[in-house]
Amino acid sequence: MKMEVDGNEAVLDLDLLELPEVPASALKSNAALLESLFDQWLSLPESNRLITTLLNEAKLKNETLNNLSNLSSKGLPPLSPKCTPSPTSLNRPATPRIDLCNNMKAASDDNIRQFYFEHGRPAPQEMIEECRFKIYELFNDYGEEAGHLMHMKEFKFVTKEVCDLPSFFSKVLFRKINNNENHAYLTKDAFYDYWINKNLMTCDKATKIYTLLKKPELDYLTHDDFNPVLYELLETHPGLEFLKNTPDFQERYAETVIYKIFYYVNRSGNGRITLRELKRYGKTLIDAMDQVDEEDDINRVLRFFSYEQFYSTYCQFWELDSDNNFLIEKESLIRYGNHALTYRIVDRIFTEIPRKFTSKVEGRMSYEDFVYFVTAEEDKLAEPSLEYWLKCIDLDGDEVLTRHELQFFYEEQLHRMECLGLEPIYFEDILCMMFDMINPKNEGYITLRDLKGSKSSGHFFNTLFNLTKFLKVKVF
Repeated sequence: MKMEVDGNEAVLDLDLLELPEVPASALKSNAALLESLFDQWLSLPESNRLITTLLNEAKLKNETLNNLSNLSSKGLPPLSPKCTPSPTSLNRPATPRIDLCNNMKAASDDNIRQFYFEHGRPAPQEMIEECRFKIYELFNDYGEEAGHLMHMKEFKFVTKEVCDLPSFFSKVLFRKINNNENHAYLTKDAFYDYWINKNLMTCDKATKIYTLLKKPELDYLTHDDFNPVLYELLETHPGLEFLKNTPDFQERYAETVIYKIFYYVNRSGNGRITLRELKRYGKTLIDAMDQVDEEDDINRVLRFFSYEQFYSTYCQFWELDSDNNFLIEKESLIRYGNHALTYRIVDRIFTEIPRKFTSKVEGRMSYEDFVYFVTAEEDKLAEPSLEYWLKCIDLDGDEVLTRHELQFFYEEQLHRMECLGLEPIYFEDILCMMFDMINPKNEGYITLRDLKGSKSSGHFFNTLFNLTKFLKVKVF
């Protein structure tokens, strides 16, 4: 068989022929014999296959090098070249394949850590055991003959000591565990299942209160959700014992407390307190609940539960409600605080721009609206109050207070001082004083952030529309 090989002339190493019967020196001196032997070797089938394989490998390597060169010239990363098995690797034993999927399936499920828990991540085992011991100890005091059943009256101690909640939450918690059924007793196992297995023991206090008060089908708190705990407070607190024979005033007191709770906590103003709002704005409320549970004098818990504050608010409303229809009109609100407010600020309140009235009668303020107004007027440094009064003064709705808007409201104050025979304080002087009080970031206007950052924001607003309070503290 004759084979043609393209390319440069090959140089043959005679020693590699390994012909023991023919010396290498004889082959070198006899070119004809050498060529004859080479032709015979080329004619062998094994030689033909070997040369063909070597040629194919050489061509493939040349093509791969050309492709890599082209990719590099285009700025692209090279791909991994496919390998063609060499003759020496054809008989090589195959490397065993590693099946990752089977190896993963072979792993035990016990080794995979749980990352989702329906009721949140469970408490450490030590905490669970400690709580379990406390629960069993409390319930075992009632003996096996009583079935380890605890009456609702004795449950207050568990509510306070085990659950870290105010004692006036005991009825709500008791009924929640009993699925709102009117059972007089509670079992040890039912309490353990609700409090530990549902993981309430590890929740923060805001989450506990939210979970106990809200309706199961809702994801927010409404006014009605606070009634059970407030009526239990009215029944059990020594500072409210005198109201037991006056259910009407009990109802008004509970309403007032609820309106104040929503004033401070429900910043969206939609009548729905979410868990996020309760966690973010409810710390003062939760602290007040704890305080009123410990304090016999309820009037010392000023922001929410003070009976004296309720009494003052309700009496003021009653005096201004001249026709006793439980609604207040604009002309009646002018008389608030012995005519302390200007007409212009009362007009702005009744535009309902700072807050839309809940009254269904146009141009009339309900008792709830009045509670919001009085709270804003008496606690001007609270963030909801600052937002309320800024909306009143902000005539163009751009959320900043300018010289023009300040002058518009102060003009009536100046006129009232002149009518009362007081030495007038002109606007240019008062403007400098007000900007000094607030120290705004921008000298041309005052923002809500500026007001929140100043301890004199209350006096700032009194200067504009409450003459009585302005005259009490003005210093020149």
